[in-house]
Amino acid sequence: MVTEIVVVLIGSTLLECALAADHEWFDRHFLPSFVLSRRLYVLLASLARVVTAALGVALAVVLRPRVGRLVARAPGGTLVADAGRILLAIVLALGTAELVLRRTFGHAAEERPGDEEPLRRRDPRLGWVFVPSRTGHDKIGGRVVEYAFDAAGYRVRGANGSVDPKRPTVVFTGESVMAGYGLNWDETVPARVEAILGTQCANLAVNGFATDQSYLRLLAELPRFRQPVAVVTVFMPTLFDRNLDDDRPHLGPGLVWQPGIYQWRLTAIRDIIFPYRGSDTIERGISATREVLRATVDLARARGAVPLILVPEFTPEDPTEEVLRHRILDDAGLPYVWVKLDPSWHLPGDSHPDSRAAHAMAVAITTRLRGLLAPAEAVDRF
Repeated sequence: MVTEIVVVLIGSTLLECALAADHEWFDRHFLPSFVLSRRLYVLLASLARVVTAALGVALAVVLRPRVGRLVARAPGGTLVADAGRILLAIVLALGTAELVLRRTFGHAAEERPGDEEPLRRRDPRLGWVFVPSRTGHDKIGGRVVEYAFDAAGYRVRGANGSVDPKRPTVVFTGESVMAGYGLNWDETVPARVEAILGTQCANLAVNGFATDQSYLRLLAELPRFRQPVAVVTVFMPTLFDRNLDDDRPHLGPGLVWQPGIYQWRLTAIRDIIFPYRGSDTIERGISATREVLRATVDLARARGAVPLILVPEFTPEDPTEEVLRHRILDDAGLPYVWVKLDPSWHLPGDSHPDSRAAHAMAVAITTRLRGLLAPAEAVDRF
């Protein structure tokens, strides 16, 4: 009887969770994804809801009497011994998996294996940066892509390329989209802006960076440039979830730097499979992201540079993305250019933008920069 009651309670709980997890609840707690479209995201959530409800009904109605009879027939000592062996096996399996994952993925959730191009290395303040003074190659979409970095870790045209901090420069910061993942140098957004404006562009972006990491890199590197013309950063609602991670160095309230909080690798995998976020966590993330972007704009203006936030839209904006964009950017009055792109403009088998999307973003950036600068200033600086 006790066993059947427990099984019924478990089944009822699963059924109640499935009924409560409607689309409104889903939109409140599951943020937009860069990898999955909202359509697929909702489909998977609905499927998980159906499976959870079916499992709850099966436990409460079908399996309950069978489990009860099985427990009633089993001798008490055998039942306890079997339960102990099962529990021990589970603990050992989880412990082994954690050790293996810790050796393979020993860093934050957004880091990647050490042999993945472009190579990165640990950085105590930023979490990780590109390995400087090297050139790497990777095959993406059936073609070879070259990644070259100068002594400062900026992405440059080739092995002999470098950025001259004495020249007028448009400084770019951000993550893999701005860094040009899957694109050769001439195809990246900064390179195309440089070609259009004829002004040197410095690419400080690093794959996997959140908004606060991009700001910290800019804060450290911008003083090197004597004539920063403009500072361009990127914000994407589909990557907002990354700003909530605390397993890497991050900025707390008041832009106070905080070290990463160690997280079990199994927990990180759980969060990837089930990326639930509490309402309070999301609200803190919105406030923190707005604060960091405001600081980025203020930092650029303090150096006499024009600030601009690039907001690319790779797939039609869903309601949650729209809310995030308005609350973080519009409500704070931050200067941004919103670029709607063709959903087909991405790398083969990958969500990152292709050269067509990069060109469209570069055109939008240069058009906005020219509009933000006074005519005489634009002629003088560009």
